[in-house]
Amino acid sequence: MSKITTYDFIDSNKWKTLGLIILFPLSLIGLVYLAILLLSLWGGGGPEDVPSMEVSSLDFANQLAIQILPILSVVAIAWILISYFFGQKFILSTAGAVEMTQRSAPEIIRLVENIAITAGLPMPKVYLIDDDSLNAFATGRDPQHSYIALTKGLIQKLEKSELEGVIAHEMAHIGNRDIRLMLLMVVCIGFATVIAEILLRIGLGKGKSSNKKGDYGQLLFIALALAFYIYGYLVAPLIRLATSRTREFQADATAALLTRNPEGLANALRKISKNSVVWSLSNQKTMAAMCIESPLPLNKRQSFFLKLSGLFATHPPVEDRIKALMAMDGHRG
Repeated sequence: MSKITTYDFIDSNKWKTLGLIILFPLSLIGLVYLAILLLSLWGGGGPEDVPSMEVSSLDFANQLAIQILPILSVVAIAWILISYFFGQKFILSTAGAVEMTQRSAPEIIRLVENIAITAGLPMPKVYLIDDDSLNAFATGRDPQHSYIALTKGLIQKLEKSELEGVIAHEMAHIGNRDIRLMLLMVVCIGFATVIAEILLRIGLGKGKSSNKKGDYGQLLFIALALAFYIYGYLVAPLIRLATSRTREFQADATAALLTRNPEGLANALRKISKNSVVWSLSNQKTMAAMCIESPLPLNKRQSFFLKLSGLFATHPPVEDRIKALMAMDGHRG
């Protein structure tokens, strides 16, 4: 059996990114069409105040879809482009991260520069999250436009060799192009839930302003909101969970090779696992997969899918990652 190389992993991520770009608008369009069709069946083929509309529910749904779906497709594609070019700003802003410079943090910048040179990658911009917890993530659309964010606690509480291991792990995500896949995933999922909230508020607002009970426009907005909610909270998480957990093992292994010190990252993971909750990200479930360890409180990590099977977890157990690293260092058990 041939081994999977880093180049294979990069190619896999490229295909997954392309798949996500295609799947995001198509699955969203499918859900919206289904919502329109169910609404048409429920409403008997169309609004009661349009007598001339004597068409079947399916015909009416198709007519309505022809009007709505092209607009939705344009919006979805535009949002993918916005996510690709500007999504990292949204992510860094959500985390409350501020840029570190040579003047404000010379030792950290020098550490990142050394690892970037070793990895043969461009120097990423480095950001600080003002949180005493221990966590980190990388984001961006490619190695030339990449960013690493480190918590204040990580910088203060880790030894130099441990911090090098964490930075090398994030640099590996940049080199493997994990960052582009996760960037699109996080921002596209966030888009669906925000649109759902807007549509629901419009629908409820129309209900208050309308004298008709069960106004068709109100029902349409509520049906569309439901479609976006289903996408944001059911379909999109499945897409996210479908991404291979091997990316963390791959990044750990690459970091160990870059630093020539697997034990440094292993020790860092031990400390991080005891205090990884980042409060600025504690409600951002979509961003959990980006971090070196989940930033969510324990109660928010127990999703329905995680209870079904640990295989769906976005991160492998820390114990397994440490065991793999120690095996690289010649330790067993």
